[in-house]
Amino acid sequence: MTRFQKLVGVTLAATLALVIVGVVVRATDSGMGCPDWPFCYGQAVPPLGDFKAWAEWTHRLIAAVIGLLVLGIAAFALLDHRDRAGLVLPSLGAVALVGFQAWLGEETVRLGNSGPSVTAHLATALAVVGLLAFLLVRSAYPARMAGRGASQRFTLLAALTAVAAYAVLLFGSNVSALDAALVFPDWPLMGGAIIPPFAEMPPAAQLLAVTNALHRYVAVIVGVLLAATWLAAWRGQRTNRALFALVTVAAVLYPLQAVIGAFQVWTQLAPWTQTLHVALATFIWVAAVAAVFVSYYSARVRVSEGAPSPGPGAASDGRRHEGMPSGTPGAVAGSSTTAGASIAGPSTAHADTTSLTGPPDSTSPSAPPSTPVPRPLSATVRAYVALTKPRIIELLLITTIPAMVLATRDLPGVNWANWGIIVFWTLLGGTLAAGAANAINQYLDRDIDLLMTRTRRRPLPAHAVEPEQALVFGIALAVFSVGLLAVFVNLVAAFLTLLAIGFYVFVYTMLLKRTTTQNIVIGGAAGALPPVIGWAAVTGNVAWPAIMLFALVFYWTPPHFWALSLRIAKDYAAAGVPMLPVVRGTAETTRQIFLYTVLLVAVSLIFFAVAKMGLIYLVAAVVLGAIFLWKSGNLAREGTLEGTAVGAIRLYKFSISYLTLLFLAVAVDALVGVPLA
Repeated sequence: MTRFQKLVGVTLAATLALVIVGVVVRATDSGMGCPDWPFCYGQAVPPLGDFKAWAEWTHRLIAAVIGLLVLGIAAFALLDHRDRAGLVLPSLGAVALVGFQAWLGEETVRLGNSGPSVTAHLATALAVVGLLAFLLVRSAYPARMAGRGASQRFTLLAALTAVAAYAVLLFGSNVSALDAALVFPDWPLMGGAIIPPFAEMPPAAQLLAVTNALHRYVAVIVGVLLAATWLAAWRGQRTNRALFALVTVAAVLYPLQAVIGAFQVWTQLAPWTQTLHVALATFIWVAAVAAVFVSYYSARVRVSEGAPSPGPGAASDGRRHEGMPSGTPGAVAGSSTTAGASIAGPSTAHADTTSLTGPPDSTSPSAPPSTPVPRPLSATVRAYVALTKPRIIELLLITTIPAMVLATRDLPGVNWANWGIIVFWTLLGGTLAAGAANAINQYLDRDIDLLMTRTRRRPLPAHAVEPEQALVFGIALAVFSVGLLAVFVNLVAAFLTLLAIGFYVFVYTMLLKRTTTQNIVIGGAAGALPPVIGWAAVTGNVAWPAIMLFALVFYWTPPHFWALSLRIAKDYAAAGVPMLPVVRGTAETTRQIFLYTVLLVAVSLIFFAVAKMGLIYLVAAVVLGAIFLWKSGNLAREGTLEGTAVGAIRLYKFSISYLTLLFLAVAVDALVGVPLA
């Protein structure tokens, strides 16, 4: 072990200790034990016998030591590894992050340990922990790893789990910040119910109850993700001892941590329960983060050290390497050709270059030569932009903003300037998240993209971007987008966005796409989440009108996408994708389109009653729904006639207009509010 690695390890241990001591400070109400900063009562050492002052002073002392250690890490990186930007730049970033953390500590004292400042302080400390874990893992692998590397499917699952673990920590911190930990006297139920009657509570109590319940719900989701990650590691990563050990540590500690959470309620927040609860959560977080990087670099080294890259037919071998279950269909992947293709909403770019399937867990048959051809910077930038499928921004506007307008309708004293800022950050975060999902999608789709005429010029089949680069780009965008929403909007919107990305990548892309004709029906849930995210961005929760908007987009997806699939069924057949027209034929597809249109129109009218909409929306829903029914009915009557493809494209184009105008009517009705009588 080099001196750089030793120092990083020591600093990581010290940072973990800092987090734990910080929880002790919080649990014992010692945050203001030293009311000034950086001194304590104007002196370097606090008065003897003052426990709270000494607790806070110890916290500050460890933080100061960590600052010096991080400076040492940067110095060793420059001295010993100046030729490795992958170590030097993160080491310098750690210096900046620790400096920011020190400033946050000062602000926390100045603001009297306010809830938001405490949460931000913890979030930054956890970010430092994650960065140090990266440095420790990265320094253990070769500086340069030639070749393409093995599949990174397990890395994707590990990354989703790590980000979710980070989110549950922030949700927990929010509970502490609002003193909402004991709002329910029981556990695991909440007031004797799984879903408490929030609507019956007064506003102040409702806020506390929702905050507490969200933490518990998110904790359950994270537990499921950890269990799935461990199962995948057990089935495919047991030979990678370091990786399997990290995942096992996280999986074993999580239920223990949940039990300690129960003891918090049962003991009325005894300090030892608070300290142990956060300590275990932090250990889970660092293990999850380390697992992501160990998985990524292990996959890179495995092939670059000389292991043969499996060919296109070796999907099962790739799965064994990556830790995905051997029965998982090879390379199921998603496409922004469905409404579920983007977490930001249904894609209007369907007819352009969207793909429908994913590569096997192996190097794509489209693999370029090992020595890439240099490309101009402008071409590289265009390639990365193409990975995100930027036209999705149009659908963000269509489905997200009207939901935000409707959510604002019943809020008293709205500051429209602040509302506009929230809209900006929500759309930006959603756009980046959609780009992340699409980039990961193209990583998974790269072999099928090569087989389909309309997708062969995408960045990966065209060899404009290396697969690993596309994957890292997608994961980085996902982390940044979720973090941006957490900081500038709220945790609920951020976590819903994370779930949307995860659903699109794992449920739709990796489980459904190549296995069932219902792929876009179920997968459409990902594209239906933006209005829910928009609602949560404004209100901080999810209500029935938001759920009905979700249902609108969900039932809109099949007639919209199947209409397009009738036109390009030959492409899907060539790629081996079980799209409905390929498997069941044109007549059955047109019949299903009509049936889903009936459901869509019914949902649009139910939404009228649930959301208490006015005349403007009702007229729009009835007129647009009637046209949609008429067009889809005509298409169903045509059956297998030669004109079906032409009618299908017309219906496809109208479906985009339908969604646009219907959501516009939602926004206008919410603003104008013309009553029926």
